Parts: sequence; structure tokens; C-alpha cells
Amino acid sequence: MEGRQKENSRSLRRQVPLLLLFSLCGQIASEHIQYSIPEEMEKGSIVGNLAKDLSLNNGEIGNYNLHILSLGKKQYFTLSAENGNLYVRERIDREELCGQTAFCSINFEVVVGSPMNIFHITVEIQDINDNAPHFIIESTLPGALFLLGKAEDPDIGMNSLQNYQLSSNQYFSLEVREMEDGNKNAELVLQKSLDRESEHSLHLILTALDGGEPRKTGTAQIWINVTDANDNPPVFTKQIYKVSVHEEAPVGSFVLQVVASDKDDGLNAQIRYEFSNIPVNGQKKFGLDPVDGIISLLQMLDFEETRRYTMTAAAKDGGGLVTHCNIEINVLDGNDNAPEVTLASMFSPVPEDSLPGTVIALINVNDKDSGDNGKVTCYLQDDLPFKILPSSNNYFKLQTDSLLDREIAPAYNITITATDRGTPPLSTHKTISLQISDINDNAPSFQKSSYVIYVPENNPSGASIFTIKASDPDMDQNSRITYSILNSNIEELPISSYISINSETGTIYAQRSFDYEQFREFRLQVKAQDGGSPPLSSNVTVRVFVLDRNDNSPRILSPSQEAKGSALFEMVPRSAEADYLVTKVVAVDADSGHNAWLSYHLTQATEPALFTVGSHTGEIRTARAFVERDAVKQRLVIMVKDNGQPSLSATMTLNLVFAENFQEALPEMKSQPSSSEYQSDLQFYLVLALAVISFLFLLTVILAVTMKLRQSGHPRFLQCFGPVPHSKNGAIFPPNFEDGTLPYSYQLCLSSESRKNEFAFLTPSVQMVDNILSSEKPDEPFTGNSGNNFHPEMANGEEVSFMVRNYLYCTFDTLPRISAEFFILF
Repeated sequence: MEGRQKENSRSLRRQVPLLLLFSLCGQIASEHIQYSIPEEMEKGSIVGNLAKDLSLNNGEIGNYNLHILSLGKKQYFTLSAENGNLYVRERIDREELCGQTAFCSINFEVVVGSPMNIFHITVEIQDINDNAPHFIIESTLPGALFLLGKAEDPDIGMNSLQNYQLSSNQYFSLEVREMEDGNKNAELVLQKSLDRESEHSLHLILTALDGGEPRKTGTAQIWINVTDANDNPPVFTKQIYKVSVHEEAPVGSFVLQVVASDKDDGLNAQIRYEFSNIPVNGQKKFGLDPVDGIISLLQMLDFEETRRYTMTAAAKDGGGLVTHCNIEINVLDGNDNAPEVTLASMFSPVPEDSLPGTVIALINVNDKDSGDNGKVTCYLQDDLPFKILPSSNNYFKLQTDSLLDREIAPAYNITITATDRGTPPLSTHKTISLQISDINDNAPSFQKSSYVIYVPENNPSGASIFTIKASDPDMDQNSRITYSILNSNIEELPISSYISINSETGTIYAQRSFDYEQFREFRLQVKAQDGGSPPLSSNVTVRVFVLDRNDNSPRILSPSQEAKGSALFEMVPRSAEADYLVTKVVAVDADSGHNAWLSYHLTQATEPALFTVGSHTGEIRTARAFVERDAVKQRLVIMVKDNGQPSLSATMTLNLVFAENFQEALPEMKSQPSSSEYQSDLQFYLVLALAVISFLFLLTVILAVTMKLRQSGHPRFLQCFGPVPHSKNGAIFPPNFEDGTLPYSYQLCLSSESRKNEFAFLTPSVQMVDNILSSEKPDEPFTGNSGNNFHPEMANGEEVSFMVRNYLYCTFDTLPRISAEFFILF
């Protein structure tokens, strides 16, 4: 037997059709490969090299992920992922696997690489002569016709039972009858009447032969007892009874009735029925009534388990004669099995940029029923961007039907419905979960097409002024956004000196304090870029408007407050009537909007009822005509106020003189009426201030000289009191006299021929101030201790105040320097 198996292995036939090249676009390649091997091959025997038959590169077999789809079936073969060989895994008995079926094969599927390449493998199992025929021994009684039973040989074809042979005798001949299922029954036919008195028993040998090489046989011993009388056996109405029963027939259903008759009388004509030859699986399914010959159903039938039952019924009369008939019961298929849906392979997650037609799963659908009951169609329940198409051998492929978008649907629950064509149809639902993987297909998007930011001026440096946000519907790194500033319309300085942005949060910061009066608006481009590969970005325009704050006071342009002499005097004719335009105050404000709305107000006036000021125009007009009791010289204080919060203002003083011509007005401009209460108060405070300052100054000088005398003990510490070689008149000057100038408020070491040792100052005094204020003669010069001349035009009114103010300023300004210079000299 072992030698025969090796011989059959060497004669192994392979039928491998030409394979198509694998589809580069990922579609399923469906090919059929067939092998043929004998049964009973040893475990580990090679069936064939599948990798070679698939034209796979030997060096890259491990990369193809070559494997067998089990789908819960018993596996008789194993596939090596290293060399691609197909091996026998389990002992294969053709008789156990396929019974009496002529063509016996094992079908399975092999997947190569991704789920898109599947191959159908068929291995034909050839029969070998590994079984000898044997008899099922039954009791046989004498009669005219004797059924010897049948010999069984599990082999098929020529290896199965072929013929019977009967040992030589003079009474009986052998008749071989072939049944529709291919089995052969042997019957003894009485050829010559028996004579019990001459020969009461006969011994025959029945031999069963198969057609194998070498031929195998089986024998049965036949003992024939010759009895008397009952010479008519029962006769069935049919030699073969055929019936079809639906597998859904209930228990107890009527199947068929066998009927036999006997020409004898009495006890020899009483017939009883029984099964003489019934398969094991039929003994539990069918029952035979011994009296009326009715066969009924004991258990539910299953078409998928057994499709046909073949049995023999015997009719025995009271005399012991037996006759037989054959019964064939065909089971009709009913739609009692729903389709079975199995996920053979799946590709998940699927990139969202997969093209329509991309295969994502391989589905196996099997229905145990036959005919239309076993034909299955598959469809998808919901309206999804997928479709399911039949492939081959009960396989379906699930593929994309349109473009996917993870941002719309990141995952799908796909329900596959498999429905057969039975009546009524049966369905099975299978739900699979599919994840969609993200690609960087969305650029960051801003909430608005452009942004406008309003920033009040004088903002603190480094303060956050706005936060800009962009969104990206992608996920993970593809949605990680960074912000940056591309450019701006500011050309003087780089944009980084004005604005900065946080790259992660999008918060915009002011790098400096903005000034509305310097620039009021600028633009910049902000870019948002994601972290994908390649990265995607989008830009947005941001306009920054600087809002005005009331940080500038009004500035008076006219009349000019920097004018000297009589420029601050305005002459008004004495004959001016009411609403006479005296002058117009012109002012501006560097702010804008409400902060630059100016209003004019008259805050002080010598005669408040004499003048009016236009609150919006700034025009100063007479409210009535001039009368004799009115002062010729009028003083007005005008305040210009803006509309900001808080309000800022500026003031100016305007002197008016009522006169018909300039010669008449000139004395009024130079004189200060002593009767004016305002001028009197001003003169008093000025004189008092000058006296105090002069006293403090003299005291400081005396203290400085005294301290120096105590420290040196030399009376000639100051060379001002004696001749100095470097001075023409013996005077000593301060160290800063090298440029030929002296401080405004004093002169040091000025001496003449008569007072060479005198230390002289320009010392203000009450008499001096009085002389200044009382001088009204334009041609009379004023002489002070310093010898300076005072012009008559500088001795009246506001010019006197101007001069005194400057004198006070210079005195306060130079007083510390005088002390410092004296200490340096000493």
C-alpha cells in the first residue's frame, strides 16, 4: 500500500490555468487552481508549490502574506509562508469524505498580500483500492427466489464491486441485478425442483469481486434447507418504490406504503413487513408498519444532512417465504437555512483619499440549501458611499462607491444583508465597523474673511490687543495650527517693532505704544499653517485702527502769544457799535472727532458786559457801544476747551485799547492806570517777590564769603578787591566768562576808576520797580545800578510784567550757580 501511494504521488496531476497579473489598482484577482492527489497520503506530503504556480518571486514570498482562509472549515492542507509549498495536514479518506460520489474534491481559498487578491484552490481526491467487498449476512429461507443481499465496497469506479460468482451446482443459478444507485444485488434463482428426500440441504459459496488491481474478493457461505409445501413466495406490487419527501414534513407524516401478495392460503398467505436492509441514519428516520406496510416519518429530515435514503423492505408469509423490494426516498430541499455571512478579510482604516472602487473587505456568503433556496444576493441597507459586488465562489467584495471625507464621517457601521431566493426568503445581517483615516486635505480657515481691530492710543507696550483664531477640521498633526505675520504696509520700521503674534494661540500683542497723531491705521497679513505634510495654509488681512484719546490740549494759533511789544494789543475804535468784530481767536487740536471739537469761552474781562465770544467761531465782538465810563484799556482772558473726556483747555490773554488811531492808542499801550485794581495787585506781588529773592541772594553770598574767610584766614581771598594782572580794570569774573557773557540777572566784579575794589551786583529794589512802573515818558531813559538802559516801550503794562517775570526766572535760575561759583573761587 505504501509503495502504491508513492507511485500515485509521483504521478500527481496539476491543473493550473494561466494566471492574470495582479491588478495594480487593488482589485480582487479571482483565479482557479486545481490539483489532483490520491487518498490516504501521509501527513506532510507535498501537494504542489503554490507560490511557483502563482508566479511569485521566491525571494519575496514572505512579503506576500500568503495564507489559507479557514472560515471555520476543517483544514486538510497547510501552506508554508516561507517556500509556498502546499502540504497534507490531515489523513484524507475519500470514502469518509465523499461516500459513493464519483468526483470527490476539497475546495478552499488562498489570499495573497492585501485583501484584493484571492485564489480558489480545488484538490481532487483520487480513489485507491483500499477496501475489499464484504457481505451483509442475512437469514435466507428457501423459496423460489432468494435475495442473497449485496456486497458493499466503499471504493468507487473500477475499484468498487463489479460482479458475483456462485459455486457450481445443479439447482440454482445466480442472477445479478444492478440498481439505479449503481449497487449490484445477487439473487439465487431456482432452476430445478428440489427433492428433500434425495437432498435435504445444499451448500453454496458466493464470491464478490471488484475491478481493482490486484482484484480483491469477498465470500459468503450459503446453506440451503429444503422444506415442503409453501411453494409461492409473496410478490410486491413494485420491484422498486420511489417517493420524494419534503424535509420540512412533520414527524409522523406518511411516506409511502409497500404492498405484497401471496397466492398461498391460510398461514402461508399471511404477510408481515420489515426492513431487511436500511442504512444506520435511516433507522431513526423511518418506521415500517409490519401489518399494512406503511412507512412513516419518525424524525425530521434534513436535506443538508442526507439527500437520499436507499433501503430494502421484506415481505414474509406465514410459511417463511420472503420477497424483497427496493425503496428510494428522495428528500426535497426546503428553505430552512439562512445565509451565513463571514468576513474573510478587511482593510481598515481606509484613507479618506481612496479612489472610488477601492476594495476594503472580502465577504464569504454560504447557504446550505440548494437550488434557488441556496442562491444568495447581497446588498447594503443604508445609503452609504460603498457598494457590494459578487466576486466568485460565494465571495463578494465590498468597495468604495464615491469619495470619502473623514471630516463628514470619521467611521461607518456598514450593515450587509444577505437574502436567498427561497419562498419565503431568509436573510442574514452582518455589520462591520470601518474607520476612515485622516489626510491633510483641509487648509486652516479663519472665522472671518478679514479682521478689524480697534486699539486706543497710548496703550501699554506688550499688551494683548486681539486674538485671532483659525480652525482645521483635520485631526492630530494635520490640525495643529501655527500663526505668523507675513507682511504689513508699514515701511518705516519692521512690523515686528509694532506687532507680534503668539504662534500657538494666535494672540496679537502691541510691541509699542501707538500714537494716533503719528499713524492712525495699518494693515498686516496673518498666516495660519497646519502641521500636515505637505502643510496647508491660509492668509487673512488684519486692519488695525488706532483710536484717538484726548491727550492733546488745544493750541491757539491766532492771536500769537509769542508776539513781543504791542502785538498783544488790539485797537478798537471808540465809535464801534454793538456786534463789532474785534478779532477772532483761531485754535487747533491735534486730536480728532469729539476730542477735537473746540469751544471758546470768556473767562475774565475788565468789563464782562462789553464783549462776547462766539462759542464755536472764536469771534470776539462788542456786546454794546463804548461809553465814557468804560476803561480805555480792556483785558480779556479767553479759554479754548475741547470736547474730550476729560476735557483739556488752553487760555490766552488779549489786551484791547479803545482809540480812533494808533497815535492815540500808543500812550495807552505804554501806560498802566494806577487806578486799576488788577494792575495794582500785580505790581504789589511782583515787588514783594523781587524783594524776597534779593534778600535771599544777598544772604547766601554773605554766608559763603564768611565761611571762606574762616577757613583761609587770609583777608585777600577774593582778588576782586585788588588789581589782577589779567584784568584791565581789576575786576574778577566768574569762570564761565571766557565766552564774554554774563548771567542775565547779575554782573560780577564790575568796577570803574573810582571803585576798583567794589563788588557790585544788579540788585533789584523797590525804587527801581517803582521807577519802571511810573515812567511814562518815552524819551526819558531809565538807568539802573548796572548801567543798562531800559527802553521806554518796555516800561509799561504787560511788557513790565514780562520783564519782571524774566528777571525772577533768571534770578531763581542763576542763584544756585552764583553760590556754586563763589565756592569754586574760594
